[in-house]
Amino acid sequence: MADLLWRSFTITFLLVNEIEARGSAEPTTFIDPNEQLSEAARRRIRESVPASTRRAYAGDWRRFTHWCDDHQRSHLPATAATLAEYVSHLADEGKAASTIERAMAAITVAHAAADLPPPHTRPARAVLRRHRTELAEAGRGVRKAKAVTVTALRAMVDTLDRTTLAGVRDRALIVVGFALGARRSELAALNIADLTFTSEGLHVTIRRSKTDKESVGRSTALPYTSRPATCPVRTMQAWLDALAAHDQTSGPVFRRIDRHGTLGRTPHGRGDTTGRITGQAVAIIVRRTALRAGLDTASAFTGHSLRRGFATETHRSGKNPLRIARHGGWKDGSATLAGYIEDADQWQDNALSDVGL
Repeated sequence: MADLLWRSFTITFLLVNEIEARGSAEPTTFIDPNEQLSEAARRRIRESVPASTRRAYAGDWRRFTHWCDDHQRSHLPATAATLAEYVSHLADEGKAASTIERAMAAITVAHAAADLPPPHTRPARAVLRRHRTELAEAGRGVRKAKAVTVTALRAMVDTLDRTTLAGVRDRALIVVGFALGARRSELAALNIADLTFTSEGLHVTIRRSKTDKESVGRSTALPYTSRPATCPVRTMQAWLDALAAHDQTSGPVFRRIDRHGTLGRTPHGRGDTTGRITGQAVAIIVRRTALRAGLDTASAFTGHSLRRGFATETHRSGKNPLRIARHGGWKDGSATLAGYIEDADQWQDNALSDVGL
């Protein structure tokens, strides 16, 4: 069954899409009638992977096939030399190592979909290792999102005009995003039905997340805080009141607002027809507000800065790492969370402190 699902997903998502996009007359791989799936099943398999991942993989595969065509190389099957040469090409273009890793994964998936053995990756990985070294030597190592501290959060919120729809939305998004320790995709996916107000604060249900493959979900409690401008409960209530004033009492929490201050999706715009913002929009809002606040290295702020900031600031205040992990949806023993905590401790708990130097 696992092989069937994987095969169906990859054929649906990579090969069929690519053939249709290019108008190719290439025949599709024959599927035994016992392995055929209904359109509903194919849709669910396709949607079991986030849309952003599907788009990224499809784009990676498309770029690889075009490169192969331009260089008169076979893309199915691709040889070890072809893959290594393509990785070197991406390195010459200055692509990040993570981008190249994803491209290699997309190529491997395409081979599995076509019932072909994957190309040998050892030469390509050798090229990638050297590329990582070159990036490090050039001062372009792994880029980390700059953490939003509580001080930075206050400065960002202070720049927002709360008399405008966008200002009310952006304040709620930034404050609640920080308070949840949420991923940008989780913020974008929130629905009004996921919010429950109580006398003690706000319960937020995260229905699905990156590490929650079975969609078990989690419920996070956000209490009232002492500062109204950065209180997640009050700022969210203010945004919901603004939505209700526009007769929006169900559906997405965070929605598009056009340059004219109009709520929702424009007739010819891109994106969800409900007007739901994207994860990319979350990142744009965070960076734009950081720049407006004049924060140091504001351009380094991303949608992930809220999540990283939550982790570092709660750790600095002495919160239990397990509670931090459960609140923000990290797996127990998460290496990523441990890295954030280690970064926060590099001065507060430095190995050289109090050694008598």
